[in-house]
Amino acid sequence: MALASGSHNVIAGHGGQSRASAGSRGSISCLLTIIIMSSDSDSASSSSAEEYDTVPATPRKRKARSDDTNGHIIVKSAFDAYFIQNAAAGQTSTNVFSSLLEPLSADEYAAAMKDASDRKTRSILLTDAPTRNRIFTRILREVSEGYNVICYGFGSKINLLNLLARERCPKHGHVIIVDGFKTTFSVRELFDSTSSIPGYEAAGAASDVQTQSLVTYFSNPRQKAHLYLVIHSIDSPNLRASKVKAVLEALVSCPKIHIVASVDHINAPLIWSSHDRFNWLWHDTTTLEPYDVELAQADRSSISGAQPSARKLRGDGHGPVTVQSVLHVLAVVTPKARSLFKLIAEKQVEAVEAAGEAATNNMQPYGIAYNILFQMAKQKLLATSDTSLRQLLGEWRDHQLLVGEQSTSGNEVLWIPLRAERLRTALESMQDVE
Repeated sequence: MALASGSHNVIAGHGGQSRASAGSRGSISCLLTIIIMSSDSDSASSSSAEEYDTVPATPRKRKARSDDTNGHIIVKSAFDAYFIQNAAAGQTSTNVFSSLLEPLSADEYAAAMKDASDRKTRSILLTDAPTRNRIFTRILREVSEGYNVICYGFGSKINLLNLLARERCPKHGHVIIVDGFKTTFSVRELFDSTSSIPGYEAAGAASDVQTQSLVTYFSNPRQKAHLYLVIHSIDSPNLRASKVKAVLEALVSCPKIHIVASVDHINAPLIWSSHDRFNWLWHDTTTLEPYDVELAQADRSSISGAQPSARKLRGDGHGPVTVQSVLHVLAVVTPKARSLFKLIAEKQVEAVEAAGEAATNNMQPYGIAYNILFQMAKQKLLATSDTSLRQLLGEWRDHQLLVGEQSTSGNEVLWIPLRAERLRTALESMQDVE
């Protein structure tokens, strides 16, 4: 029993030791867990402290903002995208459209259009006379009721409105056609056209005086005839001026003065719709006709259709220089100036021909040096001094038919900003010039 009980006690003692060992191991594991958690919290607090230490205490200690704006934005909104997009510097190309497309002269454009195929698609307003007459009858009835008409739609409306001015309006009164698309148009041309009205005499030269005189004349009860102003391209820059608008408003205040106009710009309603005194009625008169007449005076090398006078002459053959302008200036300059221009033109054409197929439309490389020109002018007795030569050159510079620029060697190079084939045409017209 004692052995058994001792054995039992031994067994019991071993069991208690095992449980004690298990308990100590559990305590150790819990302690290790606490130590690990404590170390993690310490490292997290230290890292957060380090992050906190990176934030400067005062604005003076702040570092420069990083260029990477997107890295600071967690969720990018539409506003953030807008400002990020506009924060980048814009890039502008130097390859402009006008440097790639050479402008055509009036003769070249007419020849190119003559070779073009006939248009198969035309508006019924130009092909069917009964339809056109119905439109004309409606327009005349509307203007007789105190309205004014604007014709819009794709295509040139010059032929259509000219038919109205020639066939229908003369039966009811006097007609004045205003070509607003001309770059030289002014309100004075409108009043100059009134001289063709029988019995009417302008009271003065000022525009406001002539406006009042015209209104008074047609407001007379004895005057039975009406006045029809057929205005082409009333949305042109020359007719957008406030002075011109004031004149037209004063004219249409007379019940016997009417306006039938055309517009071509897509934003024309923004210009004229707010003028209630005109009582505009809009008619869709799509003709699908090309804008040949309207664009005859525009610079075809410019996408925006800028006028030639508004562009700077660069001297690379793309400026607003034509053979006609050269011939006009040749008719008014002195004989020595004509001879000097012919001398420069001949040397420039010779340089272009010597270049052969490598020749370009930029005439600057084929110009003549000023010192060489001076020696040649002295030999031909065109100029005996530097002052006299520069005086002759000044006549062509003033007309923008001669361009000069300093070369890398310091000497001035002179050239005519006209393409070689056009320069040859001008030389053919100068056969009598010595």
